[in-house]
Amino acid sequence: MAGKFELYEDKAGEYRFRLKAGNGEIILASEGYVQKASAENGVASVKTNAPNDDRYERKETKSGGYMFNLKASNGQVISTSESYTSASGRDNGIESVKRNAPDARVEDLT
Repeated sequence: MAGKFELYEDKAGEYRFRLKAGNGEIILASEGYVQKASAENGVASVKTNAPNDDRYERKETKSGGYMFNLKASNGQVISTSESYTSASGRDNGIESVKRNAPDARVEDLT
């Protein structure tokens, strides 16, 4: 099963998206957007930037975990990963985004 984006409205009334791998695990999540169109633009930006390794900011969390941000060409964070227990898990997550995001369908849950 291929990956997919889910576009949804959160409890605060903001629009968000998340990228799920084929196994249903969340790989990336967005910030909240006031306008649905802005969240849709975020999805398009992830699809465009995902294949480019230079767009990934690899980080360690304060609690000793690992995560990454996917950034646009202007340096703005588009989406953020879940926390991983190891650097290799984080790197596998990045590879999963590279594989899944460019051709992932969008499921509109709004």
